[in-house]
Amino acid sequence: MSNNGGGGPCGACKFLRRKCVKSCVFAPYFDSDQGTTHFAAVHRVFGASNTSKLLFRVPPHRRLDAVVSLCYEALSRVRDPVYGCVANIFSLQQQVINLQEELTYIRARISMLQQSPLFLSTISIVPFEHAKSEQTSLVLPECSNNDDTLIRPEPEENDLEMLARDFLTKYVSTN
Repeated sequence: MSNNGGGGPCGACKFLRRKCVKSCVFAPYFDSDQGTTHFAAVHRVFGASNTSKLLFRVPPHRRLDAVVSLCYEALSRVRDPVYGCVANIFSLQQQVINLQEELTYIRARISMLQQSPLFLSTISIVPFEHAKSEQTSLVLPECSNNDDTLIRPEPEENDLEMLARDFLTKYVSTN
């Protein structure tokens, strides 16, 4: 990753303005290009001494994971000094909660559609973001023939498939 073999300092040594030695613990993980900015964040949050001590305590085959974690936390702390990467975790947890609510809503709608075939041909699907704020009422059309017996329209076979396809297309396209 570094130009240490070619004589140039690694990103950490470049930031610290020191000569990069062959046994530099930072050289494999902080290249001379982007490594300088990443190490600057790590240095600002953790310090060079603490980072090198930590890397020496980690087995060599796990050091890359440790450096990636240190960089992620340091860059998060630079952006948000109070919460750091915990802000990202909170945001992701809120997204999970929102998606679970939406999934519960969609499952309930599908269940309702499956239980009453009348809904398949008469219901209009309200997007989830509007469903929370609007009270939706379902009006069931009933037609009567000449002898006053109720006639219910036959559901179309593809309505449930179209609902599922629309739901999947909405979320597959955003991923």
